[in-house]
Amino acid sequence: MFTNLIILTLSYLFVTFSLLGYGLLFERLFKKNHKIINLGFSGLYGILILLIYSYISNFFIPHSINHNFILILFGFILFVLLNVKNIHINYSKDNILTLIIALIILSSLLLAKNHDDFPYYHFPYTYYLTQESLHIGIGQFGHGFRTPSSIFYLNSLFYLPFVEYFSFNFGQAIIFCFANIILLKNINSFFINFKTNKTQLNYLNYLSLLAFIFINIFFYRISEHGTDRSAQILIFIFIIELLKFFYFKNKKNIDLSNIFLISILIISLKAFYIIYGIFFILILIFIFFIKKKLFLTLKIIIINKYFLLFSILFCLTILTYFFNTGCLIYPLATSCIDTLSWSISISDVKHMNNWYELWSKAGATPNFRVENTQEYIQYFNWFDGWVERYFFNKVSDFILGLIFLIVIILSIFRKNIYFKNIFKIDNFILFTYIFIIILFFEWLYNHPALRYGGYSIIALLFFIPVSIILETKKISILKINKYLFVLIFLTISIFFIRNIYRIEKEIKVYNYKPLTYSFYILDKNHFRIDEQMRDIIENYNECLINSDKCKLDKKNIVKKFNKIIFINN
Repeated sequence: MFTNLIILTLSYLFVTFSLLGYGLLFERLFKKNHKIINLGFSGLYGILILLIYSYISNFFIPHSINHNFILILFGFILFVLLNVKNIHINYSKDNILTLIIALIILSSLLLAKNHDDFPYYHFPYTYYLTQESLHIGIGQFGHGFRTPSSIFYLNSLFYLPFVEYFSFNFGQAIIFCFANIILLKNINSFFINFKTNKTQLNYLNYLSLLAFIFINIFFYRISEHGTDRSAQILIFIFIIELLKFFYFKNKKNIDLSNIFLISILIISLKAFYIIYGIFFILILIFIFFIKKKLFLTLKIIIINKYFLLFSILFCLTILTYFFNTGCLIYPLATSCIDTLSWSISISDVKHMNNWYELWSKAGATPNFRVENTQEYIQYFNWFDGWVERYFFNKVSDFILGLIFLIVIILSIFRKNIYFKNIFKIDNFILFTYIFIIILFFEWLYNHPALRYGGYSIIALLFFIPVSIILETKKISILKINKYLFVLIFLTISIFFIRNIYRIEKEIKVYNYKPLTYSFYILDKNHFRIDEQMRDIIENYNECLINSDKCKLDKKNIVKKFNKIIFINN
């Protein structure tokens, strides 16, 4: 009776712990002090390794069910063996924490309908990776195939027996799971002195707490994560790791591993997040401030294995854009070469760039479009329209939600808080905040939609000052544990309740049966690219044999086929 639910649950856990297996192996081989374990980062390292493998392997082979099963099974075996072999290392508590969080997040994987982009290009692109290899020119399929994301390449490895393509949002759920583990581990990881009955939490504790509450309450629907929210979840982790790096001024051991890890995952998920590379300017200045030598500073940043992994995945991401569209970063026209047989024309690239900008500035909706689109997106001509059609009520409701959350947190920790301490902060914290403000104005001017980085940028602008204010709070261990337990418990409860309410709504609207048929709804639209490709090949072959059997004009078929270089394995 519950076959589908069991299949979904076991497949999801199978993949989660397999990724941990690859991540733990990586840390054991390459990290000097592998006894200091945070399974959240271990899982993200596992994702990094499989992403590099996914990009490279798909040049040669499709990610078939048998191929994926062997790959994921090997990772799961690694997880079991590393836990047995390292029994002296206390993995058990972290394993239990991972299992609990994964099972809680499972409630968000019980869904009937995904977001609108899922059937448009997320599912077709991912499914295409499981059927064919060496994709050159597939940007001709449609606009969605011109903006590939590493989440598609990750999810294509989860095309497994029994669950099949109903696992194509596992990647988002697993990133969400590992991010939660990292934040929970951060909350209690700084400056707690158990020898006295007093403790002063570091502002990074509070920032991690606020980020944990935020992502679980605001991003509770996995079906809405797509490629955007996974990246924004990781942006919270990136900023926390960056601030942690500045806070602990360790001159002997400068560790950039987690910063490189998170940054390349973010960029691979959405290429325009390359603008977050400006934070490496701060890192460069910070290391130079410690080492006093420019050459040594550059050596520390560039000559290390984590920068190598960063570079490999970055190059694979850019290469994929190039193979799909003829552009290094689509839709940046200056990065395009339109003389290649598969290239998207420069005029089309510019048109789509304007369209993305128009949409993000509320110049176009499913039922509305401004008359003079080119004039509308120039300068701040769009601002009044954006305020009317987008700021109210999406951005305004979001900001009110943030303020409500902050008021609750400040109310809980209301005693002995000194607001004047916000002006007594480290220079590098201040510089980080200034850089976030710069990114905010870049977001506001070029693509002011919350999904394009707005959630994380706006939230961080609120959370960092509040965290610094909260740092002044001195409280007993018993009280702080009680407060943290209550806040974490309430956050998880709200996440779970909101998903239960969503499931009940989908049962009524879509006749969804989460216990007996736990998979999401699919239709012919999800497989349209596969059918389109078969029709093109069939017509092309018929034209080669007998031109009288061509369903379309032979020249048009040959032209269309030549734009999509396709190797059938």
